[in-house]
Amino acid sequence: MRLCRFNRDRIGVVEGEAVYDITALFDVQPAWPLPHGDWIVRQMPEVLPKIPGYVSEQKPFLLSGIRLESPVANPGKIIGAPINYRAHIDEANADKAINHGKTFTSLDQYGLFIKANSALIGPSEEVQLSFPDRRNDHEVELAVVIGKEARFVKYDQALDYVFGYCIGLDMTIRGPEFPGFRKSLDTFAVLGPWIVTKDEIADPNKLGLSIKVNGEFRQNSNTSYLIFDVQRLIEYASRFYTLYPGDVIMTGTPEGVSQVNPGDVMEAEIEGIGRMQIAIARDWGTPRL
Repeated sequence: MRLCRFNRDRIGVVEGEAVYDITALFDVQPAWPLPHGDWIVRQMPEVLPKIPGYVSEQKPFLLSGIRLESPVANPGKIIGAPINYRAHIDEANADKAINHGKTFTSLDQYGLFIKANSALIGPSEEVQLSFPDRRNDHEVELAVVIGKEARFVKYDQALDYVFGYCIGLDMTIRGPEFPGFRKSLDTFAVLGPWIVTKDEIADPNKLGLSIKVNGEFRQNSNTSYLIFDVQRLIEYASRFYTLYPGDVIMTGTPEGVSQVNPGDVMEAEIEGIGRMQIAIARDWGTPRL
């Protein structure tokens, strides 16, 4: 099943070129204080069985006529894996504009990082670049959406805690600062175009992923090259954090990262999930005085 968020917080099921509004199946008025994680993803286990019967009575929207938003509205955490493909480690160590004097070795030595929730946007929005004197790069990644609370998860049980998968763009401004700072600019976390539930992905560690910029391939690889595969990332992350429904793990980017500029158009694709097009705003962002 493909689940999206569209047209100002409507929740939909995508079937081919049709989108069915299922918002009425959810309680959208949680009591305060809010529980950890995303309120809608938390309700999915009880809602999913009701969807087929409900959809059969609904009039569809055309996919081409809706505004797609981030399929997760309020992830408690967006977790990043900074160096999780060997070829990307090699290119980072060879490029001073990426490494800034660091030598990258392995993910278990560098650990994970948290990307600010305020950076989150969907594919119908634009990435805004704000520092013309610095390099800004695209990084396409498989994004894992957690479906239930997880702590100290064992490797062979890790996929039991997954709700689904989507495409992630971990936009990055290069520099010497820590990743959680440089990767948390507004609009620098893109999720979309929808969540594909885990039952439709036989093996998340065997998915082709790519990104084009202005029609030219920049990254083209496969999650089979992950150093920490999806299960190991969940196992590793859950040793440090409690994972909640709607938390997102961006699994890392392959080689081919490169600079983007105002006016560029990115097209990201992951096998079994789909593709999404995201524009870079034509003007540089400026501080609000």
